[in-house]
Amino acid sequence: QVNLVESGGGLVQAGGSLRLSCAASGFTVSTYRMSWYRQAPGKERELVAFITSVGDSTNYAESVKGRFTISRDNAKNTVHLEMNSLKPEDTAVYYCKTNYRNYWGQGTQVTVSS
Repeated sequence: QVNLVESGGGLVQAGGSLRLSCAASGFTVSTYRMSWYRQAPGKERELVAFITSVGDSTNYAESVKGRFTISRDNAKNTVHLEMNSLKPEDTAVYYCKTNYRNYWGQGTQVTVSS
């Protein structure tokens, strides 16, 4: 059974940092592309970052480049999203997604106050 559980969200002031985690079960994160998406109120879900299964290449939305870092911990079968220099416009529900059958996590709320 595939399961993705996000954690690490919360309320932070602008300029602060958070580290999101996505714990996976039912498949191996190292063998599939893993992505983080976000959805702000009234907006469509957007891709934030992904990490590939081959070569661990990463890609980021322009709005988060230089501030966010996606990484993978194969030993813990977990994917992380390190978020620094947070801005109020980063406020959203953040979702983890795998290319393995396109499973999604339930999301974790990130709120950045000005």
